[in-house]
Amino acid sequence: MKITGMKIEKVQIPLKEPFKVAFTVVNYLESVLIQVTTDEGYVGYGEAAPFAPVTGETVDGVIAVLEIFKQGLIGMNPVDIEAVHGMMDGVIVGNGAAKCAVDLAMYDLMGKSMGQPVYKLLGGFSNVVQNDITIGIGAPEAMAAEAKRLVTEEGYHILKIKAGINYKEDIRAMKLIREAVGPDIRLRADANQGYTVSDAACALEGFREFGIEAVEQCLPHWDMEGSAFIRSKVNGIQIMLDESIHGPVDAARACRIGAADILNIKLMKCGGLYPATKINAIAEANGVTCMVGCMLETKLAITAGLSLVAAKKNVTEADCDSFLYYRENPVEGGFIQKNDTFTLLDEPGFGVNFNM
Repeated sequence: MKITGMKIEKVQIPLKEPFKVAFTVVNYLESVLIQVTTDEGYVGYGEAAPFAPVTGETVDGVIAVLEIFKQGLIGMNPVDIEAVHGMMDGVIVGNGAAKCAVDLAMYDLMGKSMGQPVYKLLGGFSNVVQNDITIGIGAPEAMAAEAKRLVTEEGYHILKIKAGINYKEDIRAMKLIREAVGPDIRLRADANQGYTVSDAACALEGFREFGIEAVEQCLPHWDMEGSAFIRSKVNGIQIMLDESIHGPVDAARACRIGAADILNIKLMKCGGLYPATKINAIAEANGVTCMVGCMLETKLAITAGLSLVAAKKNVTEADCDSFLYYRENPVEGGFIQKNDTFTLLDEPGFGVNFNM
């Protein structure tokens, strides 16, 4: 099987309402979808969802990089995933979202050519994932009301709560949310690099009273040593790293210095499923578990992320919810959702469809 062509298309989808995190407010999804064709008639789909504050990429930059990759891909076999990544890494450093688009298309093609869903190609541990749902930053009373709605009306059992602007307000939000949802709902917080070391220590001490099980990316992405310090001082709350973990080297460093209990793998940061499996292997070898998160992505990349969660026993958590925030979604299929339970389809590849 040889690659014969690649089509690239930019999509923009407005959110139902603005989404606020510690360092920005997001109003719409901007993504790049690709379609890779082969000489055997198979078509593979991939997606790049760049987010400049995290990956350093823009949509136009991704398209330019993909045009370069297109030249190198012609004639390659999608099954040769190490060679494909070797080609991309030899062309340009970083650019995880652009590399992810190609990586996902390769796995989609592999699955289709072998007649297997991608989650089975990756390991096949399960095909069912319990997903969390995210609550953006707002007035603590409004956040608590939304938390109660998500639990009682939507059937979620795990809530991820954005924080990181004002730790005192964050503690108040956690208190109100816990009171609103009761003792049995799992809560974790995400500071998106918003705290200093001292603020993080105060926040986590306050969070512990309300049963917050994990706090994600307290400090700037470069400060793994600070994360290790906080982890050594605060008991009863797991420390998760997200923006600090872009690839296997970052994962190895975080494990080596004891900076995290959990690593948040995002396909757009690391360059797709192939490097994501390396991050998980490093974490597992060091007794660290993983979560798969997402940027603002369509159901294509969400399905890929869920496939990794389902496939690997060491990936214990899923934060793949961003497709729920859009007014419309150009991608169908991939999985079936019932409340917070997501069941992957047993269709070849990712089992998704969209028009380009």
